[in-house]
Amino acid sequence: MKKLFLSIAMLLALSIALTSCRDEKKADSAEEAVENAVDATEDAMDEAADDAEGAMEEAGEAIDDAVDAAGEAVDDAADAVEDAANDAADAVDEAVDDAAEATNKAVDKAAAKVKGEDE
Repeated sequence: MKKLFLSIAMLLALSIALTSCRDEKKADSAEEAVENAVDATEDAMDEAADDAEGAMEEAGEAIDDAVDAAGEAVDDAADAVEDAANDAADAVDEAVDDAAEATNKAVDKAAAKVKGEDE
């Protein structure tokens, strides 16, 4: 009877020890899974922040490039307008000179005709 009682006590102690070890392993593995998930989430958030920062820098550079290009386009347009205005002024001057010359020739012809008729 003493052996039976000790055997039962030993089996009971062994079953409690194995059962509690299994629970700890499950708890440890669940805790480890949560920690891994937290680490993975932090890594993903850090990577997303880095990517967003890089995208913001690229967008800023693109805006700077666009502003520079727009400034150059405005300068080119201003130069073109100035050249066109100068060309128009030159054309007007030339037309005025041509008109003055034609007027002088017409006056000279009219004067010659008047002198020729008077004589």
